[in-house]
Amino acid sequence: MVAKAYTVAFEGVEARLVEVQCAVSPGMPAFTVVGLPDKAVSEAKERVRAALSAMSIALPTKKITINLSPADLPKEGSHFDLPIALALLAAIDILPRDEVEGTVALGELALDGRLIAVIGALPAAMAAADSDRALLCPRACGAEAAWVGATEVLAAASLDEVVRHYTGQSPLPPAEAGEVVSARNGRDMAEVKGQERAKRALEIAAAGRHHMLMVGTPGSGKSMLAARLPGILPPLSAVEALETSMIHSLAGLLSEGGISRDRPFREPHHTASMAAIVGGGKGAKPGEISLAHNGVLFLDEFPEFPRQVLETLRQPIETGEVMVARANAHIRYPCRFLLLAAANPCRCGYLSDPARACAKAPLCGDDYLGRISGPLMDRFDLRVDVPPVAYADLDLPATGDSSASIAARVAAARARQASRYADTPGLRVNADLEGHRLEEVATPDAQGRALITRVAERMGLTARGYHRVLRVARTIADLDASAQVRAPHVAEAVSYRFSPTAKE
Repeated sequence: MVAKAYTVAFEGVEARLVEVQCAVSPGMPAFTVVGLPDKAVSEAKERVRAALSAMSIALPTKKITINLSPADLPKEGSHFDLPIALALLAAIDILPRDEVEGTVALGELALDGRLIAVIGALPAAMAAADSDRALLCPRACGAEAAWVGATEVLAAASLDEVVRHYTGQSPLPPAEAGEVVSARNGRDMAEVKGQERAKRALEIAAAGRHHMLMVGTPGSGKSMLAARLPGILPPLSAVEALETSMIHSLAGLLSEGGISRDRPFREPHHTASMAAIVGGGKGAKPGEISLAHNGVLFLDEFPEFPRQVLETLRQPIETGEVMVARANAHIRYPCRFLLLAAANPCRCGYLSDPARACAKAPLCGDDYLGRISGPLMDRFDLRVDVPPVAYADLDLPATGDSSASIAARVAAARARQASRYADTPGLRVNADLEGHRLEEVATPDAQGRALITRVAERMGLTARGYHRVLRVARTIADLDASAQVRAPHVAEAVSYRFSPTAKE
């Protein structure tokens, strides 16, 4: 007779249910795992054998066959150890079969029987809830998985505790969700002296999730401004926090089961590979654009990134998701992020300073920023020049609003958008506007329409650029608490579209 346990295999953020079948039959003693396992899964038999031996449980001298169904689905990871052990213990009548079948289990076994934390507990709990089963996982994963709230989560420290639970000797208490953690860095926008235009652009970007490019000389404050963007972003909603945490769970980035309401802020180095940025590698893992889902992706030294890597950003920016296609896997990850990029105006960085510019100026500026293709540049809603701050200004008192004041305005604008788009699935912020919905909520008044028509004709706006100006104008109107997009809102949106350094 075949005993069964259940676990999951991960396809992106989706956890697919896997049936772990165990048959103990007469024949030459052997322990075989089939069902398209990878090396880590194949080695599970040795870890299971050692863990059972540590509990003084001897395997029968028979043929033991473990099948992972569906057999054509690739199985990767050490989290198959625990369900294999459960199926085997049920097959030799140590554990009740019906109790084991009512649980989705995952966890790695140490040789002494301890359960070691694995990635993916949060999406596994979602899969367990969908199949109307409880989740059994290592104790270190319990606080993370309990955030789902739709199913019972049992967290054990060792295989011995699992056996005692199923046999009724010492039932495991349900795991409790971890605490909401906050990693606010405490950097305040008021600490940045000058750069009022760039601060205003960051406020607009945060309010509507608009992509932004900053161009300025070295030391002008681009990175300093970017580091303060998380401080003005609103916290993640409950739905957004769960979406983001599922991706971070697969990447092993959740610490001690804590779910953060802070929006992700990812800043990969310009030497990062395409797999690191977009996703891929062994198992087609999520890349930086997916780890920045619902948050910010900051790319400093933007033109220094490989051209091929930059061009791969174009489609995810438009669709909000990325398909990682490999020979043995096609995985889809969400990636709705705010792209914040910073660049020098040229290789030497001093194009605007005749005393310090190199001999190749001004052609070096065109060559350097020319690494950013026109289609990619067209996707930036806001383009801002960040000029150097004079030495005398550094001794002056700080000017401008604090991060708390800006964050309050951003939160109010986001609340207006949430209310406006409550009945439109998939639409959360102004950056997502398109089609007839864009025309409904972002069409300017008569003066505004006349202004944007003149700009489109004289400056050669693309259709995408035209719509992006309207989206930014809608966000500026929201910050102004205006129901109607008016000419001043359009004028400000247009001013960010055409900067002296980064032209349309």
